[in-house]
Amino acid sequence: MTANPADPANPGATATGAPPAQIDARGPRFGAALTSVLLAVALLLGASTAGLVVLTVVAAGFAVGAVRGAQHTWQGWVFRTLVRPRIGAPSEVEDPRPPRFAQQVGFAITGIGAVLGVTVTLMAVPVAAAIALVAAVLNAVFGLCLGCELYVLGRRLRTRAG
Repeated sequence: MTANPADPANPGATATGAPPAQIDARGPRFGAALTSVLLAVALLLGASTAGLVVLTVVAAGFAVGAVRGAQHTWQGWVFRTLVRPRIGAPSEVEDPRPPRFAQQVGFAITGIGAVLGVTVTLMAVPVAAAIALVAAVLNAVFGLCLGCELYVLGRRLRTRAG
């Protein structure tokens, strides 16, 4: 039987029914911790060129995650290379699509902040950094991925509409 990709009971199914390659559930949370540090630095630097540069670096990381998935970001590399060998194999894996969507949301927020920082006002930098920092800290500290929750909500709404 082919799985329905819009079936919330089977969120790992692809259009062909084959599940996507699963990822270590600890990786995106670790990445959120590293991102939180950079966003805190951008927030502390405030409406400055240095803050803009840090926010742009964060946005570039989110761009990679938005296109290739959270496991392919520099944070994912640090986790795979330095952390996972020390903590062992995961007891839990997850579908990579919700974290990838979360990366897209992060890219939208930080990317808009960076573009506005360059074109309109540097005040957009700490605002975007603060918004993204709240989401990153919730993920890193509590395991609550807001972008992932938006992904699941969107799938549920799409299932009801279809």
